[in-house]
Amino acid sequence: MKLIKLRKRILLLTGSPGVGKSSVLLKTVEALKARGYRVGGMLSREVRSCSARVGFEILDLSSGERGWLAHVNQPSGPRVGKYRVNLEDLDGVGVAAILKAVEGLDVIAIDEVGPMELFSEKFREAVKQAAESGKLVVGIIHWKAKEKLIDEMKTREDVEVHVVTFENRGNLHEVILEKAVKFLENA
Repeated sequence: MKLIKLRKRILLLTGSPGVGKSSVLLKTVEALKARGYRVGGMLSREVRSCSARVGFEILDLSSGERGWLAHVNQPSGPRVGKYRVNLEDLDGVGVAAILKAVEGLDVIAIDEVGPMELFSEKFREAVKQAAESGKLVVGIIHWKAKEKLIDEMKTREDVEVHVVTFENRGNLHEVILEKAVKFLENA
């Protein structure tokens, strides 16, 4: 009897804050685009002012549309540390970007499935749709949050989790790219 090896279709990055997870994801996305794959979804970027972090921006990878995930001066919304989450932009920019990628692109990027994003029920549903889409998903998952969706994502049979460290962050995108291309070529 021949064993069928399940191909890993959801490639997730995790690691401590500030280690370079988003940079590894962005390098992977850029390399996939350079090879002709259509990549969409959302990226989060920290925003600094006078060397202090003031918030996080959301970027729609396919349209370039931007919004605020969270900001120190956000007047309302759920609080995470010194930030308030902007649910309107998260749903209007981030969730919309993920759903567009699910509908019509080759690769879905999600940065990140973490405490701020999980305040949005629409975000949760978009992540579930991406996971069930059959498409390649590359993303970031919070490293230590105890939450049902995060636990479910980490334990799926079609998921491979890579821990980003200071030692591997310079070339980890090459490892992820190789696995991603292998999946895409055999899809």
